[in-house]
Amino acid sequence: MGILYESVMQQKRNILIKRLSELNISRAQSGKSIDECDYEELKYELVLASFREIDAEAAQNNWF
Repeated sequence: MGILYESVMQQKRNILIKRLSELNISRAQSGKSIDECDYEELKYELVLASFREIDAEAAQNNWF
C-alpha cells in the first residue's frame, strides 16, 4: 500500500496502544503483547477494556 496509508495506520495503532496502556493493559487476550498486535486486534482489545470499565451498579448504566 501507499506510504501515506502506512503512516496513518501506524499513528492509529499508536493511539490505541496509548489508550490501552493507560488502562494498564499490556497483553491481548491471545497472549501477544499489544505492541505486536495489528490495528483490528487493538480495536477489539479496547472495546473489551471499555466494557470492563463500565460500572454496572450505577443507576445511569442500567439498560432496562
